[in-house]
Order: sequence, then C-alpha cells, then structure tokens
Amino acid sequence: METETHQITIESTISATEPDWSREQLENWWQPSRQLLKAIRKYQKWHNSEGILAKLLKRAYVIPYRFWSIVSGADIPLNCQIAGGLKLTHPNGVVIHPKASIGPNCLILQQVTIVAGVNIGGHVDLGAGAKIIRPVTIGDHAKVGANAVVLCDVPSGATAVGIPAKIIIKNYGTSDYNT
Repeated sequence: METETHQITIESTISATEPDWSREQLENWWQPSRQLLKAIRKYQKWHNSEGILAKLLKRAYVIPYRFWSIVSGADIPLNCQIAGGLKLTHPNGVVIHPKASIGPNCLILQQVTIVAGVNIGGHVDLGAGAKIIRPVTIGDHAKVGANAVVLCDVPSGATAVGIPAKIIIKNYGTSDYNT
C-alpha cells in the first residue's frame, strides 16, 4: 500500500487588494443590493466634483439610493468607505457606519452590523448576523462566522466564531487548531 503525501497550498482566487468589479455588475434590473451599490458608487463619483452638473447629478443619485435602501432594507450610508467588489447576497438588515472601512472583494450576508472605527481587509467574509461592535481590524482573507460578536482583532486568514468571538487559526498540513 503506497502512501501519498498531499501538500495543501492556500491560494485564493479572489484578490484582497484588487477589486473585482464584476461582483457588483447588474445581471438583471431587479437586484436590490447591486442597485444600491450602483447608486452609492454614482453618488460618490460626483460627490467631490465641482460645478452645476456635478451638484445636479449628485442630488439625482440620492433618489435611487433612498429607493434601493428601502427595498433592500440596508443602512449603508452614501459617504461610506467601501472598496470595489463588495458582494451583498441578502442585504436585509445590514448596517454599516460611515466611519468603518471595508476592503475589496468582501462578502457581507444579512443582518450584519459594523460600527465606527472598524477596518476590514480585503476578501473578508462576514456571516449572517455577525456583529463587529468595537473598533477592530479584520485581516485579509479572514472569516467571521454567523452571529459572531467580534470584540478583538482578527488576523489575516483566521476565522472568528462565537459570542464573544474566539479566533481560530487552522494549521494547514495538520489537523490541529489553535485558539
């Protein structure tokens, strides 16, 4: 009987630095989360511009923003700091403070709350009902489990689960977990 050695390599096909704008593109008209992000992006595009046209367009995008905010049930402010490639599969109940920072290609599920001062890295997955209620930093490629309450920093590649959240770091190549 031959024993094969398998080496596990961690390769993410989703970048933590370069936004994948296709994650936000509309596939059909009735996609409230993507329509909301589109309205936010358009508003932000014209927000720092000067001139009468910029003022008119900035005000014009407030209307679809409000409409899609109501339809989606999300509280994501127009002046939020969200990098490209954000995926909101079910935006109902998502609350993001305008002074929170979210990196590229993140995934946020329903009922997630993010308070002021939170700094989320690239390609972070936030499970349904996750609460980040202190100013913490969440590293690239990290995961926050469903209903986890994050009170401390989460290192890159780690997973935070529980109430209060405990950090789990998997040692690839072994079956041990460190907490």
